Amino acid sequence: MGMEPDVVTRQSRSFAGRVGGGVVPIIPGPGQESVWDYPRPPRVEPVTAAVRVVVDGTTIAASGRAMRVLETSHPPVYYVPRDDVRGSAIRRARGSSVCEWKGVATYWSIVTAGRVIERAAWSYEDPTPTFAAIRGHLAFYAGLVDEAWIGDELATPQPGGFYGGWVTSAIVGPVKGEPGSWGW
Repeated sequence: MGMEPDVVTRQSRSFAGRVGGGVVPIIPGPGQESVWDYPRPPRVEPVTAAVRVVVDGTTIAASGRAMRVLETSHPPVYYVPRDDVRGSAIRRARGSSVCEWKGVATYWSIVTAGRVIERAAWSYEDPTPTFAAIRGHLAFYAGLVDEAWIGDELATPQPGGFYGGWVTSAIVGPVKGEPGSWGW
């Protein structure tokens, strides 16, 4: 018989983040974090585990100096210093987007001998002052690369295809992007 995570209502536990109507957060177990304890506006912090991105069997990025951005209801987004990204494997892509917290995002494509993965990563070349720590860093969509690793754990992409968070066993949700989460 497996152990199921504890589920509670908002009234029985205070979560740091904003819990949307109808959302029933899962209480984190030992060594876990709830995405509902992440702040809004988001914050940036250093990552203690190694972060690695692999495409076509080649390590595109590997870092022990990554940063992560935490935002209510979202799994962490990992930002790797550009110095820890294989420069020959990335090229600027067309387009940009705007984050109300971080500023204007620049997109990057991954180029290997076997393929081009358009807009597989993004960066903030001139982020807002609060997010200056991610200047010169790239974040990768876990769903567009072959492997996205946090320490010894293979991460999965944040549900929904739009967001860039990496889901691991260290976080509990529910997370933004899952069915029914549009209004959160």
